[in-house]
Amino acid sequence: MIIRTAAALLAAAASLGLAAPASAQGDDLRTAIAADMPRLMELYRDLHANPELSFEEVETARKLATRMRALGFEVTEGVGKTGVVAVLRNGDGPTVMVRADMDGLPVVEQTGLPYASTRTATPASGVTTGVMHACGHDTHMTAWIATAEQLVRRREAWRGTLVMIGQPAEEIGLGAKAMIDDGLYARFPKPDYVLAFHDAAQFAAGTIGYSPGWALANVDSVDIKLRGVGGHGAYPHTTRDPIVLGSAIVMRLQTLVSREANPAEPAVVTVGSFHAGAKHNIISDEARLQLTVRSYSDQSRQMLLDGIRRIARGEAIAAGIPDDRMPEVSVEDPYTPATFNDEALTRRVMAGLTPRFGAERVRQVPAVMGGEDFSQFRRMAGEGEVEALIFWVGGVPAEQMARAERGEIQLPSLHSPYWAPEADKVIATAAEALTAATMDLMPAR
Repeated sequence: MIIRTAAALLAAAASLGLAAPASAQGDDLRTAIAADMPRLMELYRDLHANPELSFEEVETARKLATRMRALGFEVTEGVGKTGVVAVLRNGDGPTVMVRADMDGLPVVEQTGLPYASTRTATPASGVTTGVMHACGHDTHMTAWIATAEQLVRRREAWRGTLVMIGQPAEEIGLGAKAMIDDGLYARFPKPDYVLAFHDAAQFAAGTIGYSPGWALANVDSVDIKLRGVGGHGAYPHTTRDPIVLGSAIVMRLQTLVSREANPAEPAVVTVGSFHAGAKHNIISDEARLQLTVRSYSDQSRQMLLDGIRRIARGEAIAAGIPDDRMPEVSVEDPYTPATFNDEALTRRVMAGLTPRFGAERVRQVPAVMGGEDFSQFRRMAGEGEVEALIFWVGGVPAEQMARAERGEIQLPSLHSPYWAPEADKVIATAAEALTAATMDLMPAR
C-alpha cells in the first residue's frame, strides 16, 4: 500500500513536468508537495481572484495568518501596517527568514482565466482601476504556505528558528522598510539568512535562475521641474522656452550612460514622462520631466544623480534661464536599493538544488535592472549581519516558450495584464526549493 501510494505521488509530480533526477528519487519532498497541489491550487485561485493593492492587503494578510496559526506558528499581524510575521522555534540553531510579498497591481486583468480578478480599487493616483496579481505574488504566497507546511512536517530534520513573513507593498518599494522600521529585527528573532523567490516571465516553467552578487538594481524616481519664461508662440524671442530646454536635457542625459558610466557597470536613465503646455500657440512657462534611474553600486547611483542635477542646471544656463528660475531636481526618498545576493550563500543553496532538480533546471542568469525591496532585509540589518538570496522560478508554459523561441509570439512580461504563469509548476518548484534550502541552512545535529 505504501509503495503504491508513493508511486501515485511520483506520477502526480511527473504530471506537473517536475519528475526528479535519479539522484533525488528517494526524497519524498517532491511527492508530498505534489499530493498537496490540489488544495494549494485552491488557495492560489482564491488569492489570484482577490488581489489587494499595496498597504491594503488586509484580507490577504488575514488568510495567510490564519493558515500559519493553524500550523502552530506564533503569528503577529499588522507589522509595517499590513505585514504578517510567523515564528516557529525548533531548538538551537540558525534563524532563517522566508519572505513572500502580498500586494497586487493597479492593472485590469485580461488573461481570460476562469478565476481572473474582477476587483477594483482607487490607488494614490485617484483613478479607479482594476487590480491584478500581474507580478505573480499569488504564486509567492502559495509557495510560502506550502513551504511552511513542509517544514512543520519535517521538524525532526532541522534545528533553529523559522521566521516566515508576508510582506506588504513591494510594488511601491516601501513594504520591507516599513516592516523593519516597525521592529521586524527588534521584536522578532533576527535572521542569519533571508530567502525569497520571484516568478519569472522570461524562463520556462519550473526552471530556477540565480545571480550571485548583484541581482536587481537601485531604483530611483527623479522629478525635474523646469521654469522658463512663457509667451506667444509667434514671438519666441520674447520667451525662454522650457520645452526646448527639456528636450536638450533629455538628449544630454543619454550621455550619462554612454559617456560617463563605466561600461562594465550597467546603468539606465529613462525619461518616462514629459509634460508641458496646453495650447498650440502658447509657449509654456513650465515643463516637468519624470525619470527612472537604475544602477547597482552606491557609487554608480551617486554619479548618475549628480550628473542629472549638473546637466539640468548646465542646459538651463545655456538656454539663458535666469538664476532665480534654475531647474528643481528632486529624488524620491526612500528609494529602492539594489539587491545583492551573498555569493557564498547563493553557491551553497544552489549546490544543494542542482542535484535535486538537475543542471538543466538550475541555471546562473544575468542580473536585471528591475527593482525589489527584498534588498532592504540585508541592507538595513547592518553590514555583514544578514545573508540574503532571492532567486527566480520560471513560469512560462513550455508550449508558449517554444512558440516564442520560433518567433511566433511575444511573451507577456511581469506587470502585463496578460501574464498568467503556469502556476502549479511555479508553486511546486518554489516550495520544494525553499523547503530544501531552509533545511540545508538549519541542519539537525
